[in-house]
Amino acid sequence: MKPIWYFVGLILSIMGVVIEINGIYLLIHPSADKKVLFYLHPDIWWGGIMIIMGVIFVLKNKNVKIL
Repeated sequence: MKPIWYFVGLILSIMGVVIEINGIYLLIHPSADKKVLFYLHPDIWWGGIMIIMGVIFVLKNKNVKIL
């Protein structure tokens, strides 16, 4: 039986990949209406952070034994 943090890591990783792909798409094909801080590309940053945190959670809780 896996702990809940293993599944949280999986969900974070999957959502991070989706946000990262969307950020890369918007980087290649920018929107016509520019937001205030569009040039910082927050979706790329947050997608990467979510992927890293998700992988950390998965690796840290991969072989945890529960009584």
